[in-house]
Amino acid sequence: MEIKYVTTTCPYCGAGCTFNLVVKDGKISGVQPCQRGPVNEGKLCPKGIFGWEFIVSEDRLKTPLIKDKATGEFKPATWDEALAVIAENFKKYSPEEIAVITSARCCNEDNYAMQKFARVVLKTPNVDHCARLCHAPTVAGLNMVFGSGASTNSFNDLAIADCVFIIGSNNFEAHPLAGRRIMQAKEKGAHIIVCDPRVTPTAKQAHLHIQHFPGTDIQLLNCLMKQIIERGWVDEEFVKNRTNGYEELKACVTQDKYSIENTSAVCGVPAEKIEQALEWLHECQHKTAFVHCLGITQHTVGVDNVRSIAFVQTLLGNIGKPGCGVNALRGQNNVQGSCDMGALPNVYAGYLKVTDPEAAKKVAAYWGVDEVPNGKLGLHIPEMLETFEEHPDKLKCLYLMGENPVMSDPNSKGVEKAMENCEFLVVQDIFETETTKYADVVLPGSCYAEEDGTQTNAERRVQRFRKAADAPGESKLDWEIMKMIAEKMGYGQYFPWETTEDVFNEMRGITPQYAGITYAKLEGDGIQWPCPTEDHPGTPILHIDKFAGMPDGKAKLEAIEHRAPAEVIDNDYPIWLTTGATIWHWPSGSMTRRCEQLDRDAPTAWLEMNPADAAKYNIADGEKVILYSRRGEVAVNTRVTPLIKEGVFFMPFHFTEARANLVTNTAYDPVSRTPEFKVCAVNVKKMEA
Repeated sequence: MEIKYVTTTCPYCGAGCTFNLVVKDGKISGVQPCQRGPVNEGKLCPKGIFGWEFIVSEDRLKTPLIKDKATGEFKPATWDEALAVIAENFKKYSPEEIAVITSARCCNEDNYAMQKFARVVLKTPNVDHCARLCHAPTVAGLNMVFGSGASTNSFNDLAIADCVFIIGSNNFEAHPLAGRRIMQAKEKGAHIIVCDPRVTPTAKQAHLHIQHFPGTDIQLLNCLMKQIIERGWVDEEFVKNRTNGYEELKACVTQDKYSIENTSAVCGVPAEKIEQALEWLHECQHKTAFVHCLGITQHTVGVDNVRSIAFVQTLLGNIGKPGCGVNALRGQNNVQGSCDMGALPNVYAGYLKVTDPEAAKKVAAYWGVDEVPNGKLGLHIPEMLETFEEHPDKLKCLYLMGENPVMSDPNSKGVEKAMENCEFLVVQDIFETETTKYADVVLPGSCYAEEDGTQTNAERRVQRFRKAADAPGESKLDWEIMKMIAEKMGYGQYFPWETTEDVFNEMRGITPQYAGITYAKLEGDGIQWPCPTEDHPGTPILHIDKFAGMPDGKAKLEAIEHRAPAEVIDNDYPIWLTTGATIWHWPSGSMTRRCEQLDRDAPTAWLEMNPADAAKYNIADGEKVILYSRRGEVAVNTRVTPLIKEGVFFMPFHFTEARANLVTNTAYDPVSRTPEFKVCAVNVKKMEA
């Protein structure tokens, strides 16, 4: 028996933990800790320990599938047959009629390859990925304030902070090893503040839990800023020398409506808790770290939520320093990298703007093509789905990699109609999913354990995937599939890569943040971008001396008013619903629910409700009920618990048999187009006998 250990990076959350895959006679059989892992130092969460089992699942896709138009059934096909069908159909459509969705589950190289394929072969500007559903507001919001859409500090800074202010993040379940750094700070005496409608495992570890209503984050943050300004706690030197717009911000947040008393009423939290948070922010000024995740971003005001966090930290002077910053815990493993690669409708790789003619010329020249789609923003994912659903004469073809929108996007019934209306759909994945059943062609890709590559975690740390085993059957690398399609369509000369490293080296040639990163340098503990030259060590903390991405090097402060969610409660729908993840599963469950231990620990969904709400509806713990909204309904078992705020329900979103997204709202942030998963109005009724 031959046994080897292959060090790689976890494919789940944005923490970027490393571990060793155990390979016996060429087959993956387990996971062992990697003690030198810079993020996790040998520790792993349940997904890290048990989440490898999907790799060897018997229902992995092993061959291309083509749908028989007569029967609607899939039939196995050769690669030549599948490529011929795809090439023939892709050629039928104009660039405006085609859309491409790539994936933050996939490595940097695959995302770079797919956005290049979209722009060079299909010539479409309509390219996006699932950061749209999670951290696009972070990218947009931080870019508007600081000139860079990335987290400012490292996970190590969380461990040395004197105060950690966590808002919209249940990191003990969603990012456990980032949460470990916060507990290291707690052990050293740091104050831990958590703002969340639920008493989550993270909130249980806090010294102070601010249990506010969903959708009231700006009210709370403006209140904090009002008091910081009026009590004279502003870092005057920092604000004077490194910001613009302070007077406008001050005029907004010092209004009476952002008083502690009014904020207490709007947010539903005791005034003394807001006072305590303020005292600790002042006590620990210049050593306070803010942490946020999807509880902040998945709102129609997601971008403004992120900007407001940045404003608080800017007023306190908590930017560009150790133990400080704005720390966004990315939703999936490669959300940061997929954005960096230009898998977005508004930017090319390296955040070159598609609306900048010079940037478009630079990209076209680098790729050796006459032109690339430019001057016009492509469609975002919500716009794509809306167009497929309501205007199928305008958008007709979709190439989708590694995503399952029928499960992951809001208003699932609308998404199903969109998929039905799609004239030609190609899905590239490792399993058949709720979305592949609508496909015309299904292509078998590879997972993280079957490829070399890189991914970029929430602290901008670029790390390696390393191949541990061959993909099953006739599966291929995702970038390799795109290259094959390009060759079939006559564009092979633009995709000359022979290895994944070739793709990476092409990418770093036009992406300044990655220019100095090589596979050789990544044999260590990873590199945090920006890394402009090969002799540069990387950058753990951003904005130390100036905000380099801003025209004058200064942060931009503005007035932001609190606004209600797109849908508010009323007599017909009197309860707020919020959704989220659990420690056992990850987004649509297509990987983790194929892991025996993880599925045993959380076999299906539940609806959390406060005992007071359960009493109003005469609902017992464990009883199956119908949760419904203006968009749809779902049957789900209840979990009656005092750990959730009265007037608020919670439901996880991983389970196809009880889809939370049957009821969630499609309303989205006007800047980032991120849907408002975290708050909508619902009601509940008993199931009929």
